[in-house]
Amino acid sequence: MELHNLAYWRSRAEAMRFDGLAYIDGAYTPATDGATFACISPIDGRKLADVAACGEADVNRAVAAARRTFESRVWSGLAPRERKRRLQRLAALIEQHAEELALIEALDMGKPVRDALLFDVPETARCYAWYGEAVDQHYDEIAPTHEGALATITREPLGVVAAVVPWNFPLMMSAWKVAPALAAGNSVVLKPAEQSSLSALRLAALTAEAGIPPGVFNVVPGLGAVAGQALGLHPDVDCLAFTGSTLTGKRFMRYSADSNLKRVWLECGGKSPHIIFDDCPDLDRAALVAAQAIFVNQGEVCIAGSRLYVQEGIYDAFMERLTAHAQAMAPGDPLDPEAPMGAIVDERQMQGVLARIEAGVREGARLRTGGQRVRNETGGYYIEPTIFDCATQDLSVVREEIFGPVLAVQRFATEEDAIRLANDSVYGLGAGLWTSSVGRAHRLSRRMRAGLVWVNCYADGDITVPFGGVKQSGFGRDKSLHALEKYSDLKTTWIDLRD
Repeated sequence: MELHNLAYWRSRAEAMRFDGLAYIDGAYTPATDGATFACISPIDGRKLADVAACGEADVNRAVAAARRTFESRVWSGLAPRERKRRLQRLAALIEQHAEELALIEALDMGKPVRDALLFDVPETARCYAWYGEAVDQHYDEIAPTHEGALATITREPLGVVAAVVPWNFPLMMSAWKVAPALAAGNSVVLKPAEQSSLSALRLAALTAEAGIPPGVFNVVPGLGAVAGQALGLHPDVDCLAFTGSTLTGKRFMRYSADSNLKRVWLECGGKSPHIIFDDCPDLDRAALVAAQAIFVNQGEVCIAGSRLYVQEGIYDAFMERLTAHAQAMAPGDPLDPEAPMGAIVDERQMQGVLARIEAGVREGARLRTGGQRVRNETGGYYIEPTIFDCATQDLSVVREEIFGPVLAVQRFATEEDAIRLANDSVYGLGAGLWTSSVGRAHRLSRRMRAGLVWVNCYADGDITVPFGGVKQSGFGRDKSLHALEKYSDLKTTWIDLRD
C-alpha cells in the first residue's frame, strides 16, 4: 500500500467534506432537535464539521429501528452463508476505501495517517472478513441424553446491541464490537466518541452498500452524558458493549441495574507494567519496543506500557537506549507519512496530560526527557515523548492512567520485586516481560494479574486471540470466537422422543 507524501495527503484533506449527520434506519438524518457539536481537528484546531448531537429522542429512534429489524428477522433470519457474504463484502469495501478512511482517522483523531493506513484500516477490514467467515463455522450442540429424548443447545442472537466506543482507535474498536454482534445475528446501535465520530458515519454508508438492511446498523453520534446515558438506560437494549474509562464503565453498570439488567461488557482503563530483566535477550530491541509501547498513537492506547520496570544491573544502559528512541519520536504533522507521532485528540486531553506531567514533577519524579507542549504554531495539540525516573510506587504518574505519551520508570532488584510492583495496580489489562529464561517467562506470565501478557514483545496480537482485562480494567473479551459468546444466548430445547 502506497504511503504517498505530505503534499498528497494535504491535497486530499483540503478536498474532503463532512456533513456530520446521524445514521438511523438506513438514512442520514440530523438530530431531532437540530443540535450539533463541533468536530475539531487536533492537527491544526480547525473545524471539520458540525456533527449531529443525538439526544434521547434520536437514541429512541435508533433503538426502535434496531428492534423492528431484529423482530422481523430481516438480518438474523438470513441464511448464515448470506450474512457471511455481506460482512465479507463490507470488508472488501473498507479495503477499497482504505485511503479515505485512513485520512478521516488522521484528521479527526490526530493519529499519523501512516498508522491508520497500515494498521487501523486493514485490521478493521480483517475483523469484518474474519467474523463473516465465522458465521457458518460456529456450530450448535446436541447433549448426550438418554435415547428417549433429544436435547439441543443452540446459540441465538440477543436482539439489540449498543456499542459505545472510544476515540483512540475509532474504526477498529467499533469493528471489534459491531462485527461479532452482526455475525451473531443482532441489530446494532453504535455510539462513537464525540471526539472522533466521522469514520463511523462514513462506515454507515459502506454497510448499506454491502447489503446490511436498513435499521440493522445505526450510528448515533453525541455526547456521552446524553446519547451514551440514553443507550445505557434504554429498556429495549439487550446488551451494551463499552470501551473507555473505568469511571464511565461503572456508570454503565449502574444504568443496567436501573433499567432492564441489560448485559454489559466492559473494556476499561489500564496502567500496564512492562518488565525488563537483566537476562533480556536483546536490549536494543527491548528499548525500541518499550518506546513504541508507550509513544505509538501518542500514548493514547489502553494497553500502553506506561509503567516500565528495569532490573538494577542494566538500568543505566537500558535507559540510555530508551531515551534516545523517545527523543527520535518527536511528534509531527499526522499527514506526513514520516511522522512517528501525531497530535493529542483534543485540547482538553492535552491539558490533562500536561497537568499530570506537572504533578509528577511536583511530587518528586525526575523528568528525564520531554514534558512540553510542542508545535504550538500549528494550532494543534502536541506533546513530546516524556519519561520520568520514579523512586517510589505511590507517585501519581505511576498509579494513574494518563492516556498520553508519558512513561514512568522504576528500578527493581529481584523477580519477586518485579511481580509485586507489576501487580500493584487497580488495573489489569496488559503486561509485558523480557527474559531469556523460559521458566521465568512461564512462571511470571501465570502470576501477572492481566488479561494479556507478552513475552519478549509488546502489544502483538491477532483477531484470533481474545482481548480484555481483569480487575478494574473490565470483563468480557473482544476478538476471537469467544467474542461471539458475548452477543448470543444459549437455548436448551428438550424433545421427548417416546411414542
